[in-house]
Amino acid sequence: MIDIDQISGDVVDAALLLHQRLGPGLLESVYEVILAAKLRENGYVVDRQKPVDIEFDDLRFNAAFRIDLLIDQRLLVEIKSVERLTPAHSKQLLTYLRLTRRPVGLLLNFGAATLKEGVKRIVNDHKPSAASRLRVNQSASSVQQ
Repeated sequence: MIDIDQISGDVVDAALLLHQRLGPGLLESVYEVILAAKLRENGYVVDRQKPVDIEFDDLRFNAAFRIDLLIDQRLLVEIKSVERLTPAHSKQLLTYLRLTRRPVGLLLNFGAATLKEGVKRIVNDHKPSAASRLRVNQSASSVQQ
């Protein structure tokens, strides 16, 4: 099984190349379909717009939300094409991670001038391997370390 950090790195590399070639500001769906195709070319299993059911108490909601990209059934990728990411975007992905019980997700914003400004790695109950400044769900004490 490929390490989640390797998958994340391959996704970011493909996204950087895509952003360099197409530039910023296209529709999210354009970046999504091309990124998915490039990752499949690299041997990954990629699900696009994967519906996710949720249960709350005795209620079940079919296709309550959709994951932009799910790579090898492990890594969630949420794609945006906005001028600037907001905390709500990170919280959205973190919620998806929690509801699907997945450890790691990437938030990619293709709307920024450079993709470097728009890459966030979000961790959910996963032993962190990324720098603490890339994690949004950390306690105040771990930030000071």
